[in-house]
Amino acid sequence: MSDRRVFARERWTLPRISAFAIRFLWLQLQSLVFALVVFAAIAITSVVSLPIPRYDALLIIGIALTLGLWWAGWESGREVAVICAFHILGVTMEFFKVHAGSWDYPEDAYTKVAGVPLYAGFMYAAVGSYIVQAWRRMELRVTHFRPLPMTILAVAAYLNFFTHHWIWDLRWLIAVLFVIEMRRTMVHFTVGTHRYFMPLAVSFVAIGFGLWIAENAATFMGAWEYPNQREIWEAVHVGKFGSWSLLVSLSFVLVATIKRFEGELYGVRGQRPTVETIADERIADEPA
Repeated sequence: MSDRRVFARERWTLPRISAFAIRFLWLQLQSLVFALVVFAAIAITSVVSLPIPRYDALLIIGIALTLGLWWAGWESGREVAVICAFHILGVTMEFFKVHAGSWDYPEDAYTKVAGVPLYAGFMYAAVGSYIVQAWRRMELRVTHFRPLPMTILAVAAYLNFFTHHWIWDLRWLIAVLFVIEMRRTMVHFTVGTHRYFMPLAVSFVAIGFGLWIAENAATFMGAWEYPNQREIWEAVHVGKFGSWSLLVSLSFVLVATIKRFEGELYGVRGQRPTVETIADERIADEPA
């Protein structure tokens, strides 16, 4: 049976929509366990008095969460490695952005280095955890993926977070180039007993919007703050929505690169790779 296009209206009836929504939401919640616990910790520590600085407590919770999910088998060793990589990339960017005055962390902490509490990396790690969990639980497969241009754009997106302080902010140009490059790239996934597919770019926008909503809640709870939020909280500028979508694009390319070299789907012989390049598709279509 061929994969179903998500936005094919003729396939959807109210019962089907309801069943799809329930199953999809359950898969999303499973994939978001790391992120939801981090978010819950931010919320609880914003109203509960602690014997140690709040940011230090969040760091301890983040480390315990990572080890606990690995010990329980929720995250594999390889997935924990991805989480650590995202933590390092995130903290590196945090050092620069806080120094540049883009945002800051108003509370004191023993584990604060150059103005950045080390727990901050777990917010980026949560994005990485979500992607690898969703990839496994929803059996993601990406088709018509071009590694070189996607990698170049991902690196450009990451560098732009730094360079826009000295030269033009190119985020919207990079976003447009991403959309053009991904115009034929699809992400295939399983919900229930059916396979579906949708444009990869749409998923980036949807996840980026969700992160922007979460950022508004996190800044409201004092996890960090932008300069315009120091006196009184106000909503995060909508332009950050684009930044989050670019961060998701960068994160996805990083995970896709790893998945591409894993080869067959979960190591099962005869299965097609989870990331198929144009060259892979041509080989697969050739007669045996």
